Amino acid sequence: MFHGVSFSVEGGHALALRGPNGVGKSSLLRLIAGLVRMDAGTLELAGGAPDVPLGEQAHYLGHLDALKPSLSVIENLGFWATFLSGREAAREDLEAALDAVGIGDLASLPARYLSAGQRRRLALARLAAVRRPVWMLDEPTSALDADGQRLLFALVGAHLSCGGIVVVATHVDLPFATTVLALEAMR
Repeated sequence: MFHGVSFSVEGGHALALRGPNGVGKSSLLRLIAGLVRMDAGTLELAGGAPDVPLGEQAHYLGHLDALKPSLSVIENLGFWATFLSGREAAREDLEAALDAVGIGDLASLPARYLSAGQRRRLALARLAAVRRPVWMLDEPTSALDADGQRLLFALVGAHLSCGGIVVVATHVDLPFATTVLALEAMR
């Protein structure tokens, strides 16, 4: 699927994957996350836990928000926080993560009642709820209004300022992207 793709991203930096629809931006994120098996090549997280796969040291936020409609907003976040960290999160931490994405007042609402933008914000709350050094974001501004985008940019900025790494597939210019990798279709 990929040929001749090489890149590195240092802590505190964000790499934007750009290119036309169908060129493989999302597939590359899935490959990095360990959701798709590599046939050749290497992936390495310098300074990461050597005995833990890269995908387990990263957040992957794809197109689908992966929410359970019958659970409340805070129950959904609690499920993901437990799954991603291996331990039950404190309610205060979950509430702080929901506040960070501007939906703290919706904590008890069943997820089925959320708008597309609110669903996206709930998915983004996982980034604030569980610390991981690498974030892989697939079109993270999708369905977000201007205020939601500002909250996302603040989350990413805080992550980068702590030495985190972001790899993002996008069609739009993002203020936090320090490097752009233009992917082209193979002919």
